[in-house]
Amino acid sequence: MTDEQLINDTRRWVDEAVIGLNLCPFAKAVQVKQLVHYTVSRARDAQQLSKDLARELIALADMPPQQRDTTLLIVPDMLQDFLDFNDFLDQADALLEQLGFSGILQIADFHPDYQFADTQPEDPGNYTNRAPYPTLHLLREDSIDAAVAAFPDASAIFERNIEVLEALGSQGLAKVGFPFRGNGHEEKA
Repeated sequence: MTDEQLINDTRRWVDEAVIGLNLCPFAKAVQVKQLVHYTVSRARDAQQLSKDLARELIALADMPPQQRDTTLLIVPDMLQDFLDFNDFLDQADALLEQLGFSGILQIADFHPDYQFADTQPEDPGNYTNRAPYPTLHLLREDSIDAAVAAFPDASAIFERNIEVLEALGSQGLAKVGFPFRGNGHEEKA
């Protein structure tokens, strides 16, 4: 797939699932204002991915939030196994600290086979962090703080999301692009 196709798939997921289902009430404003930077890493090993991640962290930190508030780094050519992806997150957090961005930026993570600890693969809560491709979401701490302060009950978002996803059921999830691979299985239409 081309980078453009990968970005279009990810943007569609943000529009239809994240914003359309209101999984993140903060996403719509930055998407509408075109403050989300979508980019693709063609890395095939952790060293190259770390370089690409460092480049994007530095670029985000160097730009004013009115120009770029957040970045979605799409990783289609590696980390297809969720456990490998999860292991890389330790490297990503170490890189964030090494670059001096702890407390300034943070990294959220999304994966087609995302699975929270102590859940079954088909658990609806897992879909809150499922994306079409392994994706690292680079966020500004100040933006998160401002969004949470503006939202009356931010702690209730996760519980509400689970209720929404459970109510959709598998057919409803498929209509908004879920599941992607669902625990290593091919996407079902």
